[in-house]
Amino acid sequence: MSRLRKRVILLLLFCLAGITFISAQNILTLNGLNQASFVYRAVSDSLHSYFYDSFAFNLGYKDFSFGMKFIAELPKYSIEQSDLLAELNPDRLNLGWKELYAIYNRNNYQVYVGTMEETFGSGLIFRSYQDLEMDEDYRVNGFRFSYDNNLRVKALYTAYNNPINRGKLDLAYGADLQYPVLKPLTLGVSVLSLQSFIGSSYKQDNILGGRASFQEDWMDASIELAQRFKEYSNDDGTSIYGNLSTFWGPFQVGGAYKYYEDFDYFNHLQDIPLANHHNETLADNQSSGLDEEGLQGWISFEFLKYYTLYLDYAEAWNHNHKIKTNDFFVSLDWNRDLTTASISYSQIEKIDEILSHWQKESYPAFNLQIPAKKNPLTLSGEFKIVEKQVYDVETSHYEPKFQLETSFNKLSAALALQSWWKDFSYITQSRYMPSIELKYPLFPETDILLFVGKEAGGKVCRNGICRYVAPFSGIKLEINTRF
Repeated sequence: MSRLRKRVILLLLFCLAGITFISAQNILTLNGLNQASFVYRAVSDSLHSYFYDSFAFNLGYKDFSFGMKFIAELPKYSIEQSDLLAELNPDRLNLGWKELYAIYNRNNYQVYVGTMEETFGSGLIFRSYQDLEMDEDYRVNGFRFSYDNNLRVKALYTAYNNPINRGKLDLAYGADLQYPVLKPLTLGVSVLSLQSFIGSSYKQDNILGGRASFQEDWMDASIELAQRFKEYSNDDGTSIYGNLSTFWGPFQVGGAYKYYEDFDYFNHLQDIPLANHHNETLADNQSSGLDEEGLQGWISFEFLKYYTLYLDYAEAWNHNHKIKTNDFFVSLDWNRDLTTASISYSQIEKIDEILSHWQKESYPAFNLQIPAKKNPLTLSGEFKIVEKQVYDVETSHYEPKFQLETSFNKLSAALALQSWWKDFSYITQSRYMPSIELKYPLFPETDILLFVGKEAGGKVCRNGICRYVAPFSGIKLEINTRF
């Protein structure tokens, strides 16, 4: 199946190339990027040394462009806390051309074949993307046709690796339309089908959605609704997300509402709006979209010329109110002649009455930026407090972090210090994690980055998914070259 897919893609590439080169007589352009990195990780893992190289190029000729990327992972470096291996696994060694694409643009039309990132509307119904920082790759491979004028049309037919069954491919195909009905009002509709290999057979999901957005000088508003129909069960899903923001002089006020029921895809090909400041999930042990409802409100106020006060509060709950969360953020910012300073306070509280679990994370923070001509300076810090209760057992600890960023001519430097305290009496006995990161442009098109030290790791939530990142101790060396 994988070989067949590659042959089809290559055939389409040659066809598009032939059509374009016959009709075009423009100058050939070539650009690319090479990214190489070496990591030495000092942990209880046999894979101490990692090498990664990515060489990508793009060839353009009039309306046609073609690109490829060669990737070497020897072995693959993973940030997952659960991915530390005692022995080298052959599945962690990868070498070869991993990404191919061809694009043909003509007036308002585009034909795209290959590895792609794509979004329908806000991403609630469909979004394929890659997040290098979080080591997530939900891109798809296939065919896309698009038309972009007043009427915007996208149609695609794609395949991607099944997240559980190695060697199996899943399918995603559908269309998205958007049209400005009136000057401030835009309407959109999306249709999507997913064929996912679950258990021993393929299961099909059909999703139908619509959205509307209204934009004026004094107000922005949007609402999106979608229905999920499962052909293999009666557990159909529903999603509703809406937001509104208004502007009255120095005041900006906004809010959002979300309702999701059985709307979490097996393959995570979606970007669910979480309607809170920190993009936190309802519960750390379940993905967003399964069962949740929530409200968010925020206000921003500018006063005394240089000051801005911002407040944001959100609550969410499941259908029987047994799982709840609240998210709070407040900041006071000062900005004058590009010099900025801010102080803030954040709080995230989660309650799970079913598992008798409660946790609260709160942290005051500050940030100061001084854009000096020779040595600009940024100083930031936060004092994170984590409190938990599981049944009758209560625990707490502190995670302070400070960072200083500056530059000397072309050399940029960032010094950081993190720590973990059980309580204040353990300050001298607690573990400290210092680090330094240096970045220097060796040549106009080449940058080198060196990181030496330790990072705490821990929980990171993004795109409706919470993950636990492994702590890091060691060296990272990266060289990026553009041409």
